[in-house]
Amino acid sequence: MDYKEILEHARTCSGPYCKVCPVCNGHACGNTVPGPGAKGPGSGFQRNYDKWQSICVNMDTICENKPVDTALTLFGKTYRYPFFAAPVGAMKLHYGDKYSDLEYNQILVSACAGAGIAAFTGDGVDPNVFDGAIRAIHAADGVGVPTVKPWNMDLVKEKLDRARASGCPFIAMDIDAAGLPFLKNMTPPAGSKSVEELREIVRCAGLPFVVKGVMTVRGAEKAAEAGAAGIVVSNHGGRVLGQTPATAEVLPAIADAVGGRLKIFVDGGIRMGMDVFKALALGADAVLIGRPFVTMVYGGGAEGVQTYVDKLGAELTDTMAMCGVHSLGEITRDCVTWFEE
Repeated sequence: MDYKEILEHARTCSGPYCKVCPVCNGHACGNTVPGPGAKGPGSGFQRNYDKWQSICVNMDTICENKPVDTALTLFGKTYRYPFFAAPVGAMKLHYGDKYSDLEYNQILVSACAGAGIAAFTGDGVDPNVFDGAIRAIHAADGVGVPTVKPWNMDLVKEKLDRARASGCPFIAMDIDAAGLPFLKNMTPPAGSKSVEELREIVRCAGLPFVVKGVMTVRGAEKAAEAGAAGIVVSNHGGRVLGQTPATAEVLPAIADAVGGRLKIFVDGGIRMGMDVFKALALGADAVLIGRPFVTMVYGGGAEGVQTYVDKLGAELTDTMAMCGVHSLGEITRDCVTWFEE
């Protein structure tokens, strides 16, 4: 199947909420929760996408004519491209009955590893979700990133022990999930973590630890203070808090502040290989993409994931070549121009 056929097939099985739009930009699903939308007005999701479209790339073909290298080495592993599948959970609630979280992670992890990238896996109140993701990562020779929710400290430590057993190169926590109701209602309490608590989590992880959900320079500084190896600039796709800036808007300042100390990922509204190029130009080392991978799995399984990775990779390669850069390290801030209509 080609990309268009996968989208068409996904529309037949993605449940009542996701519309499988030609471009996943948050304008159709808006504030539908359950569903792929967001709390409040749903503007956070939309703003993420729209701001990437406000950035233009600077073409320059007066350069040496040589192959483009899109490879990224991160925490001891080399990936074919600088993009990863973001963690997504509660599949049946938000996207329809075709796949459980366990089934989705099994397909996604294996397919991403086969395509030369990696998937960040989700977590949930059902312990089988996380444990199944760990098994999938282990089966993929450790190519995957277990992502732990900010549970209470005892449960976090238990999950970190299981995460290490997967053979993964690093572990993440989507601390931007702190506003989710099922975390707020837990006993003992779960949710936001202090610097001291985060430092203890980093110590217990025993592997490079990435904090997902940083939206300010101060937040990035606190993650560095806690000993994190990386951060994900993310507002949880605008799902848990509306009226936040777009990740593209805050990325440059965060990269300027901590780029030499932390690996920086960015998530939210990135849909094309050209968007990946823009994110790297603004200071990211890599990007995360969430909802489109859901569509690819629902519409085409492992074949859908491979098709989307190939599409993104070809778009990134073409953008690099047309902008006169031949490796990821050559992508700098002067490769883009911010354009506001």
